[in-house]
Amino acid sequence: MSVNTTLKGEEPVKTSIVVLLAATALAVAEDKPITVEAMPPSVVKTVPQAGDTAVDPALKEISVTFSKNMLTDRMWAICQISDDTFPAKGDGKIHYLADKRTCVFPVKLQPGKTYVLWFNRGKFNSFRDADNNPAVPYLLVFQTKK
Repeated sequence: MSVNTTLKGEEPVKTSIVVLLAATALAVAEDKPITVEAMPPSVVKTVPQAGDTAVDPALKEISVTFSKNMLTDRMWAICQISDDTFPAKGDGKIHYLADKRTCVFPVKLQPGKTYVLWFNRGKFNSFRDADNNPAVPYLLVFQTKK
């Protein structure tokens, strides 16, 4: 399932912390050891990198890599906060690489623009690991060169 929606007014840091705390509390309540396997997947890499202010506007794909193998059959939630800060759809389809951890989002970027994307946010949590645990929400903000 893909999600492209506008959600406004939520606190980004609080959302991520609440999800991680809930997962940790659930593991403790079920007497499960706190391990990498027991915790939800998290973003370990994005291209472009969060906070980059000199992204080449010719970049054709945004990718997000997670800490665990993910459900890959149309399972993603790339959310927007506004039409103005969300990239235009590029050529091709959203897809996962063979590593089962990296999701690729074809885009068309414009020079001198700030982009904001959420990977999972609120009820839109389709980025899930192979055990169906939703990924911790991740905010990607970057700017293209003029």
